[in-house]
Amino acid sequence: MNNLVIYALIATLGTWFVTSLGAATVVFFKSPSSKVLNLMLGFASGVMIAASFWSLLQPSIELAEETSVLPSYLVATIGFVLGAVFMWISDKIVTLSRRKLYVSQGDHNERLNRIIMLVLSITLHNIPEGLAVGVAFGALQSSNFTLENLMGAITIAVGIGLQNFPEGAAISIPLRREGYSRKRSFFIGQASGLVEPVAGVIGAISVIYIQTILPYALAFAAGCMILVAVHELIPECQQNKDTHPYFATMGIVAGFALMMLLDVMLG
Repeated sequence: MNNLVIYALIATLGTWFVTSLGAATVVFFKSPSSKVLNLMLGFASGVMIAASFWSLLQPSIELAEETSVLPSYLVATIGFVLGAVFMWISDKIVTLSRRKLYVSQGDHNERLNRIIMLVLSITLHNIPEGLAVGVAFGALQSSNFTLENLMGAITIAVGIGLQNFPEGAAISIPLRREGYSRKRSFFIGQASGLVEPVAGVIGAISVIYIQTILPYALAFAAGCMILVAVHELIPECQQNKDTHPYFATMGIVAGFALMMLLDVMLG
């Protein structure tokens, strides 16, 4: 049981490390290739969408059938919608904070304000991402510790880690352009991912000790991941589709196909 919490901590430390790698691009490059970043974002989107069903929603439905007094489809729907609503509220909080910042400081610092809100928004949505990884590893407690279940949890962490790379770069590079030193830009960029290990441990402990919430927690994590993928990652990776048509889309297809292959093959 304690091992699962350690696994969740290691996995989320890994996702934070990838954020740090992304932030470290400010040391070597003025601006990383947008084509590569778009491909990574697309690939991460495909992995997250596939993982949301095979590694989160499907186990949620199966567990609910065994343990819940409510119909399994209702349990999965409630958890999924709550996860999406949680992310939606998070975005609303960021938007409200941005408006207050503009009122207090005026429009002359608008570019810096946008960067501040970018840092806050990425840090904020890293919380449910860390929870998603923690829940995936904590869920191993209620089932046999099989290779396919472990691979499902690992692939969720990998998918989230991949999309953390451009997020780290998205923070550190604009800060560098605003005159911050490379060292300070990197420090702020990597710090945005530090909430993931904390959230991952909380998620793992919650589902280990409170088994009744596990089906809801799995579906909740799926709702968070789908909203992040559809609302943020896919639109972002499609920005240069006029010059590179279908490039990022192929990344989405490849990520989805790889995740599907691993889950179905190992399942």
